[in-house]
Amino acid sequence: MPPNPAAASASLLLLLLLFSSADALGSASTLAVVSGTNTVCGISAGNSSQTISCSPGGSTPILPAVPFDSLSGGRNFFCGVRSGGLSLLCWSSTTYAPKRIYNANSSSSAAVGLRDPAVGDDHVCAIENTGSGVVHCWRGQAGLFPSVVRSGTFRSITSGRGFSCGVTISNNSVKCWGGEIGGSIEREFANVSVSELVAGDSHVCGVDRLSGLIICKGNNESGQSNAPSAPAFELSRLALGANHSCALRRSNGTVVCWGGRFRFNIALNETSFESIVSGANRVCGVVTANLSVICWDVSNAVFLPLPKIIPGECVSNASSCGGCGIFPDSQSLCTGSRFICQRCDEAPPPSPPSPSSPSSSHRKPSKALVAFAIVGSVGAALGLCSIVYCLWTGVCAQKKIHNSVQPTIAAPASAATSDQAMPPIGGSPSNSRSRSRSSIFHRQSSRAMRRQRSGTSHPDRVAEEFTFAELAKATENFSPENRIGAGSFGTVYKGKLEDGREVAIKRGERTTKRLQEKENAFQSELAFLSRLHHKHLVGLVGFCEEEEERLLVYEYMKNGALYNHLHNSNGKLESWKTRIRVCLDAARGIEYLHNYAVPPIIHRDIKSSNILLDSNWTARVSDFGLSLEGENLSMKAAGTVGYMDPEYYGLHHLTAKSDVYGFGVVLLEVLTGRRAIFKEGEAGAMSLVDYAVPRIGEGEVGRVLDPRVGPPGPSEAEAVELVAYVALHCVSLEGKDRPSMADVVANLERAMSLCEDSHGSISSNISLGSD
Repeated sequence: MPPNPAAASASLLLLLLLFSSADALGSASTLAVVSGTNTVCGISAGNSSQTISCSPGGSTPILPAVPFDSLSGGRNFFCGVRSGGLSLLCWSSTTYAPKRIYNANSSSSAAVGLRDPAVGDDHVCAIENTGSGVVHCWRGQAGLFPSVVRSGTFRSITSGRGFSCGVTISNNSVKCWGGEIGGSIEREFANVSVSELVAGDSHVCGVDRLSGLIICKGNNESGQSNAPSAPAFELSRLALGANHSCALRRSNGTVVCWGGRFRFNIALNETSFESIVSGANRVCGVVTANLSVICWDVSNAVFLPLPKIIPGECVSNASSCGGCGIFPDSQSLCTGSRFICQRCDEAPPPSPPSPSSPSSSHRKPSKALVAFAIVGSVGAALGLCSIVYCLWTGVCAQKKIHNSVQPTIAAPASAATSDQAMPPIGGSPSNSRSRSRSSIFHRQSSRAMRRQRSGTSHPDRVAEEFTFAELAKATENFSPENRIGAGSFGTVYKGKLEDGREVAIKRGERTTKRLQEKENAFQSELAFLSRLHHKHLVGLVGFCEEEEERLLVYEYMKNGALYNHLHNSNGKLESWKTRIRVCLDAARGIEYLHNYAVPPIIHRDIKSSNILLDSNWTARVSDFGLSLEGENLSMKAAGTVGYMDPEYYGLHHLTAKSDVYGFGVVLLEVLTGRRAIFKEGEAGAMSLVDYAVPRIGEGEVGRVLDPRVGPPGPSEAEAVELVAYVALHCVSLEGKDRPSMADVVANLERAMSLCEDSHGSISSNISLGSD
C-alpha cells in the first residue's frame, strides 16, 4: 500500500514540535550527526548486526536485533530506514525514543519501500525504492510541505533548513522545494547537471558532471564559496555544515574542507575515510583502515566509542555494484549474506586532443633564444662543477649553529654507523601536507651530541655538577639496598645529598663492552633534560663526569614507576579515575616533547617503566637516553620489545607516531593490568596488542578490563570505553592512522571530565571544541 502522509505526519509532529531549525542537515548515509546534542549515530557492522549505536550511549544498540540500511541527522533528531525499506523511524537524540513515521504492509503486493532518508529542520523526506524515484516528505508544521513531490522523479535527495533538493533521474538536473530558499537554489543550479548533491544549513554543493568541479550555491556566502583548487573530478563525497563544506579526495580518501573559519584538523591529514557527514560545526567520518569513527572541528579530533560502522549501504544483489566492485569482506559486515558496493565516483569524460599549431612546429628559433640557451648551458655546467667540488671537499658540511643547545652538524653520514646517523630524508607528499615544519633534516651523529650543560633556553635552571665522591656518599657507596631501578645506560639508586634533598642517581655501566652506547645515552639525556622543564617530565638536578664515570642526578619520584603499580601485587592504582589521570599526565609530557620543544623531540622508549609517579601521584615521563631531535628520521630501530612501533621496527622510519604507538600500549596496560608481552596459558608469550585490540574493536571492552580495579561505576564506564578506543587507534599498524599526542590529550581530558562528572555522559564531554 502507498504511504499515508496524513497519518505519519501526526507522529512526526509530536517528535518535531520542540525542535528549532537545524544548523546543518543532511543526506542518507550509514553515519549521522545530530548537531544540537553532539550525538553521533552509526549502523554497526557485522553479519548479525546492522543495528544503530550512538555516542553518547556506548556500543549498545538503540533497537537491538533491528537492522537498518541508512540514516540521516538533523538538529535534535535523526531518522533511519529499516533493512528492506518497509519502515521509517525517527528518534529524539536526548531520549532515543523511536517514532514510526512510515510502515508499509509487507504482506501486500502493493507495499512500497523507502530508501535514502534526508532530514531537514522539521521534516524528513525519503525516496521510494521501487525505481520510480518518487519522493515522500513528512512535516512537523502543517502545510509547509506537500505529502508527495510529483514534479520529478529523483536519483538522490538532500535536506537543509526549510528546504529539500534532489537530482532528477531524467537529466541529473537539480530540483528544490520548500520555501524561498529552495526556489532560489534551484534557479542558481539551472542548466547544471550534477552527479552528487548535498545540502548544509542554507547552501547546497554539487559535483558538476561535465567539468568535475564542485559548485556551491545558496544564502551562505562563507559555506557556498567554491572548493579550493583541485584537479577535475578529484573531490567527491561531500559533507556540508553551517558555515563550511568538506569533501573526500578520490585518489586517497583524505579530506579537504573550506568555508568560514573551519579547517580540516591537521592531525588527520593522512587519514583515509570511506565516508563523511557533517553537523553544524563538526565533521565525522568512517575510517578506511578499521571502520571506526572520528569526529573533528577547528581544533580537536575525537575518537568515538562506537563499534565498527558499515562503510556503505548493504545490497542484496552484487550485480547492482556494476563496475565498481564489492567492498572487501563486505559479506562479514552485512546481515543476510548481502554486499556493500565499492564506492567509485564518475570518471571524467575523455578530454579532446589539443590540436597542434602547424606554424609553431616549423618555426625557427630566434638568435636571441639560441644565445640564451648557450649561456644557460654554460652556467648550469659551472654550477654542477661547484656542487661536485663542494661535496668532494666537504666544505658544504660546515654549517654554523648559533643555539648552544642544538647539536653540532656532523661529518658526512659515511663516517657514522647506521644506528648513529640521521641521513636527510624528505617526507612523502602526504606527510609533508600534515606538518607545519620542513621534514628535511641535516645529518647528525652521536659524536656530535655535545652541548653546553645548562642550555641557553633556561639559564635559571643550571644543572649542578657533582663530584663522584659526593654521589657515592649520597647512595652509601651505591649500596644494593638503595637500588630502585635501571635506565637506558645504567642502574638507578636512591640518594640523599648533604643538604637533605632526596634524589635518584643513575650510574652508567662501567664495562667497556657498551662504553660508546653509554656515552651516547649520557650525553643525549643530559642535553635534553638540561633544557626541558615541564610538570610532567622528570627534572634533572645535576650530573657527574669523572674519568669513566657518568652519572645523572634526578628529582626523586617517591611512588616509583607506573609499571610496578600495574604489575605488582602491592600496586596502589585502585580506581579507574586515578589510572586515567596518570595516563593524562604522561600524555601531556609527551605532547610537550612533540609540539613545544624546539626542535621537537621523539622519546623512542615510551613504556610504563619510564612513567614515574611523584609524592602527589603526578606522572612524569623519564629516561631520555634514546631520545632524538627531529620529526621524520631514518634510524636503526631502538626501544623495548612490546612497545616498539612495528612500522619503525620494520622500515627504520621514525616519527612522533612511534611514541604514540608506545603510549597506546601503555594505555592497554592500564586498562588490562597485563604486561606488554605476557604468557597466556599453553599458548606461550602473547602481545598485549594482539590480545586486546580485537576485543575492543568488537565493542567488548569489559572483557579486557583489569579485574583488580573492579567494574567502572556509572560515571566511569564511558570514560574507560573512550580510553580503550583511544588506545585502539594509537596502536594502529600504520603511523598515518594514529592520532597525534595533542589529540590523545584532548580525548583523555574528556575521559577525565567524565570521571569527575557524576552525571557524566559523552554528549557533554566529547565535544569537538566551541562552535
